[in-house]
Amino acid sequence: MTTFRASVHIALTALLATACNEPLNVTNLDSPDIARVFSDPILIEQVIGSGFQVCHNSTISGFGGIQVQLLRLAFENSGGGGQNIIQGAIPRAPILNSPTGQFSAGNLLDFSGLSRLSRVVSFALAGIDRLRERGRTLGSPAQSARARAFGFFVVGCALGNLALVYDSAAIVSPDLPADSVPPLRSAQDVMMAALSMMDSAVVVAGSPDATNGSDGFPLPASWLGDNAMSRDEFVAFVRSWKARFRAGVSRTPAERAAANWSEIIADAGAGNARDVVVKAGGSTGWSGGYGQCLDPRSFADETPSFYIGMADVSRAYDAWLATPLQERSPFVIVTPDRRFPQGATRTQQQANSVLATNYLSLPLLFNRADNPSGNPWNSWYTATRYAYLGPSPFSCRFAIAGDFPIMMRAEMDLLMAEGHIRFNRVAEAAAKIDITRVARGQLPGLTGRVTNLDAPVPGAETCVPRVPALPNFTTTRCGNVLEALKWEKRLETLFVGYGAWFMDSRGWGDLVEGSPLEFPVPWQEMQARHRPYYNLGGGGPSSAARGTYGF
Repeated sequence: MTTFRASVHIALTALLATACNEPLNVTNLDSPDIARVFSDPILIEQVIGSGFQVCHNSTISGFGGIQVQLLRLAFENSGGGGQNIIQGAIPRAPILNSPTGQFSAGNLLDFSGLSRLSRVVSFALAGIDRLRERGRTLGSPAQSARARAFGFFVVGCALGNLALVYDSAAIVSPDLPADSVPPLRSAQDVMMAALSMMDSAVVVAGSPDATNGSDGFPLPASWLGDNAMSRDEFVAFVRSWKARFRAGVSRTPAERAAANWSEIIADAGAGNARDVVVKAGGSTGWSGGYGQCLDPRSFADETPSFYIGMADVSRAYDAWLATPLQERSPFVIVTPDRRFPQGATRTQQQANSVLATNYLSLPLLFNRADNPSGNPWNSWYTATRYAYLGPSPFSCRFAIAGDFPIMMRAEMDLLMAEGHIRFNRVAEAAAKIDITRVARGQLPGLTGRVTNLDAPVPGAETCVPRVPALPNFTTTRCGNVLEALKWEKRLETLFVGYGAWFMDSRGWGDLVEGSPLEFPVPWQEMQARHRPYYNLGGGGPSSAARGTYGF
């Protein structure tokens, strides 16, 4: 069955669970009755209140879904397993979207989870509308308005993440008939619908009903992973998502340049003022994602040298770039950036490699004691950002709760910086970049030193980042303000967000040639719709061109 017909059956499961307490009820349940399912105020609120957790777990979980593939494709990490062989290989292979495709089940997982979520929460929103038509609420007008605002946000979260990854998906809304199967629409159309849902969330959250009752805002803490957000905090959080989505949906540098950067700057500027974290763990129901495996004591999952090598000031990265791809080997990244372990030798850096005690701990990277696995271009460096989530040095699963960031203020500042660069407002961009560049990286600030788009970052022979340079990309040069922005964005969003490096690298034109720019609608869904399935990437449709660094 299609994802949308499956959503009806999910809703009926809830109905049957309540019907078992009514043995004399002889209502015919052989055909779906969505209106009846979502006539119970308690059920409606439960479905909406759990919605963002489902959106989070459907994307970040990383186990079997697309997240791990996105990490590999963008060099956020790499390893020796099967997904590295397929997605991490160069030249890039296409996404094999067929019954024999090795990861076709994983490609379906995110699509199915997000599509069903958008449909079921739309049913719940329609249920609130039907209650209102009968003069009823979920308990009070404020309670109904709070749920409506959050429900619109959840549908926007589901549709927006679908648009980030897949080339097309179906658009749903509360007024869509329950028995309809909406057509597939382009990623850009789906993103427009997602942003419209987010706008509705903001409008409803600011309505008199939402703000005048004692049982409206703040949100129940469980809805957002132990975050009892006030109305203003919720609106800021929604606007952060809008900024992320507007920038991230771009497939090419041309599309990214054409994004509405005025809106992105405005939303990011009004976004969450602090990092938003959830309490992740086996007991909370909130996934810590792939991060829970990133304990450098136990899991051989390196970050390849392609991007992180740009921190190196010893010219070892230059030599690595000048070496044929299959003959490359790890090297010591000597850098003044304090997000890396300090020292000129591997021994010195290992002595300065410490396990993270929280997600902001420095350094962010750990120089491993063992040798890298998988491809020859892997490095000695592994992210240590989430080492504190693991209960033991030898576990890839966590059993304790810990803070897991889902939206960082640094991401908003750096989206604003990119917008300022797009408008040639270098001084404003430099100020935003310096927030993390100086305070966390302890690198020379750009403010007052970089005054135009082409000027190199300060530091001369020890500048960071040093980027592969024309004509052959076998030597490096000091990056400009845009490269400084990209450097900060990569380090500060390391393992924070759904394919964060992938979405940015795609829009910046930094992916390896032939990398898929998006994923196809899974073959299972296409087959259910009686339409042919297809592959993307690997040099075929939706493949990355050779980009900024010549990779």
